[in-house]
Amino acid sequence: MFGTDETKAQRGLRAWHAGAAAEEAVERRYVGRGMALAARRWRKGGGEIDLILRDGAGIVFVEVKKSRDFDTAAARVSPRQIARIHAGAELFLAEEPKGELTPCRFDVALVNGVGEIRILENAF
Repeated sequence: MFGTDETKAQRGLRAWHAGAAAEEAVERRYVGRGMALAARRWRKGGGEIDLILRDGAGIVFVEVKKSRDFDTAAARVSPRQIARIHAGAELFLAEEPKGELTPCRFDVALVNGVGEIRILENAF
């Protein structure tokens, strides 16, 4: 029994590290496009957002999904996650000078098993 728990723990740790590496790669892609990182793994009031970037006067909220292929990664974006991202975005924007009038968009960044990145702008 202990071996099974240990294996689950190891798989969980490996998945966490793979997800963190995917987020870092996606962050580099956005920063390379001239955006500035505002927050990483932002959480507040039940909302959670992987990456928040500033694009001029606007904000880009990014959900990062990693899987063996792009289709599987995209299928893992659930309505529940979208609701949490929207809730978090409301809270984040409330602290911006223009509040909810701040231009923003919601992207999904997909990372496949070999580290390729596909960004879906205005995904939801």
